[in-house]
Parts: sequence; structure tokens; C-alpha cells
Amino acid sequence: MSRFAWLLLALLPQTVAAQTDSVAVMRRAPLAVGLYAQGSFIMAHTAALRHLVVSHPTGLELNFQRQTTGTQPWHGWHGYPKLGLTLTYYDFHNPVLGYAVAATPYMSKSLWRRPKHDLSFRLGAGLAYLTNPYNRLTNHKNNIASSAFNASIQLRFEYDYALTPHLGLVAGLGLNHYSNGATTKPNLGVNLPSVLLGLNYHQLRTPPQRNPNAPAPTDVGRTFYNLSTSLGFKQRSQSDQQKYLVNSITAAVGRRVSRKSALVAGAEGFYDRSLKATLEDTTRAGLRQPDVKKAGVFVGHEWLFGRMSVVSHLGVYVYEPYRSSTFYYERLGMKYHVTDLLFGAIDLKVHRGSADVIEFKIGAKL
Repeated sequence: MSRFAWLLLALLPQTVAAQTDSVAVMRRAPLAVGLYAQGSFIMAHTAALRHLVVSHPTGLELNFQRQTTGTQPWHGWHGYPKLGLTLTYYDFHNPVLGYAVAATPYMSKSLWRRPKHDLSFRLGAGLAYLTNPYNRLTNHKNNIASSAFNASIQLRFEYDYALTPHLGLVAGLGLNHYSNGATTKPNLGVNLPSVLLGLNYHQLRTPPQRNPNAPAPTDVGRTFYNLSTSLGFKQRSQSDQQKYLVNSITAAVGRRVSRKSALVAGAEGFYDRSLKATLEDTTRAGLRQPDVKKAGVFVGHEWLFGRMSVVSHLGVYVYEPYRSSTFYYERLGMKYHVTDLLFGAIDLKVHRGSADVIEFKIGAKL
């Protein structure tokens, strides 16, 4: 399932900071560079993909990573995560699928760290380019993706063992996912469970970490209000190549309950013009068509990292004259506060694990 977004790029500049260790003065947070080989298989998450599960894709990954050191209060609150960018090349070893190239910003959190050992979990979202997308005339068997550009999602457990003070042996187990979020169809997406092996070069493996007990932010325990609107585009079917506009408007109330979390609840309305086109094709002439607009209520959580947050919502439709999906929906996304008042977000709206639309959102926090 596709999820999420490219606003994770906003995290990378926050790693730049001055720090002092016992040996030298480093002007930036310490850098690690890695090169990994990957082996994968295509997960047949639906029977419609079985004709493509005939090979074992292999990949090569170049990784750039910086260790946070406490220059921002949230670094210590989250256990000094690592922030990075990975460039991945995949060969599907299948002429129907071709190759994939992805750039994925990510955050990696250590689960167990010792002087020579580091077990961590990585979450990333970025952009992928697939060389052989679906084409009705020349590549009709590729129902994984019908667009060259797709979202890239990466989940991974990594273990880094220090061979020397600067060189680490890396082994990992993870999942790479590429999909366009139903912007065009067909869009079954591809899931690549992967194992990896490689090397990391650490500029400084265990940098000093300051500000471990940063005080809680002043807005913990305070109530806030969000007003936002979004737009997205989706294709109705393979035979209809038109992109239909999807709008939403949202009003929410929230409360920051800790340094790392906020809870929200709200109401929103949706207008999906692809549903109107479907009704026009299927309703008999002269019959009244139901309203395709929808309204829903939701509850959600925001995982906070400075000005950025990871958003998850679960909603229920309370007004849905034309039933086109499940009675509930989910939303996963990334939000970034440009100022204390204004924010932008990229969300993926989902019905029972199936992508509905990618929403580009702008709003205000009051």
C-alpha cells in the first residue's frame, strides 16, 4: 500500500549543526556513506500479479546519512535519530517491468546501540522512476504501475557492526514499495521484500550528543484548531485516460499530549468528480442521480518531529448517498509547518488497503 510523501526532505537541513568532540571541531553533524547490495522477490499480494512473479529482482543502493546530535530539542526526545537519503537501483530481471531508480529521504531510529553495534529501524518516503510502465499497445502485461514516476516507500531493519572505528558491516531486512497512489491505472503497486549486505563509512561513529533533557515544548497540553483544503487527481479506469479532480475541506481540533504526540479529531467533506463520471455512464437516461459528495468524521494521531509530523487518520463516512467504497477510510501522510500558522501536507487516502487518491493539502493552525 502506498503511503506517504516527499515532505520528509524537509528534515535533512535540520541535521546541520556545530558540535565539538575531544579530537576535533566538526562543522556539521557527522556523515556516514554506505554501499549495499540487495536481493528481493516480488510479493504477489493479489492474484492479478502472479504472471509477473517470475524473477528475483536485485538492487544496488548508495546511502548518505547524518547522525543528529541534539542541536534541535526533538533530537533527544526521539533518541537522536539518523536522517538520510538513499539512492536505489533495481533490476527486475523481467522485460515487462524493466528497471527502477528511486531517491528516498528517510529517518532511522536506533533500537539497540552499543560502541560496536547498532540495530535500527528505517522509514522513508520519496520518488521512484520505473522504466517500463503499462502501455495498452506495447506493455499491456504490466499492471503494477501505469506511470513512470511513482511514490517510493521504504521500511527496514538494519544492523551495523563496527569492523574498525570508521568502517561498519551492514546487514538488513526490509520492504521497498513503488506505486502511484491510483493517480493513473492500472496501479496494483509492487512490494519488494529485500535482504541487503554492505558497508558503511562513518566519519565519526559515536559523536557526542548534547541536550539530552531538553524541556518539553510550551504547547504540551494546549488545544489547537486546523482548517485545511486539498486537491488531488485520479484516473477512473484503464479505458478512461482522463484525470479527475478530487477536493476536500477539513476542520479539526487537536491537543498536543506529549513532546512527541498530538491527538486530533474532525469533520471533512469530499467531492470526487470521477464518481460523477461513473454515474453518467451507468445511470439510465431520465433517472435522478444520487449526490456524489461525501462527508466524514475522523480521529487521528500526529507523530511530531520539530516542524514536521507523520499523520495517521481513521474516518467514517456519515453522508454518502452514492456508496462507492467501504464505509470507512484511512489517511497516512506527512505534514510540515512552514510557519507557526501555515502548513502543507501530502496525504494518501485509502479504502481497505487500496489507494484512493493522493491529497496535496494546505492549511492553517489556529
